[in-house]
Amino acid sequence: MWEVLEKRNISKQLAKAPKEIIKKYEFWKNVACTDGPKGLRMLKGFKDHSLKGEWAGSRASRLSQQWRVIYVVQKKQLNILVLEVNPHDYRKKG
Repeated sequence: MWEVLEKRNISKQLAKAPKEIIKKYEFWKNVACTDGPKGLRMLKGFKDHSLKGEWAGSRASRLSQQWRVIYVVQKKQLNILVLEVNPHDYRKKG
């Protein structure tokens, strides 16, 4: 069983998101908790992929055409740390 951890700003980012994105994110979290990163990669709709450049070492899953979840896998602790939920802007903030 995997644990999904969220950075503090995730709730603010989700407050700005449409309701269907929030529902899709909750489904994403459920898959991540039960099946981990392998389960996210198996579901083609998420188009889960690794990132390059500033985000090297992170992964992203598609919630819609525009919205993404950016996260890091911590395999030793079976944790998935959600860094951002945003409308497809991979530039690091801060």
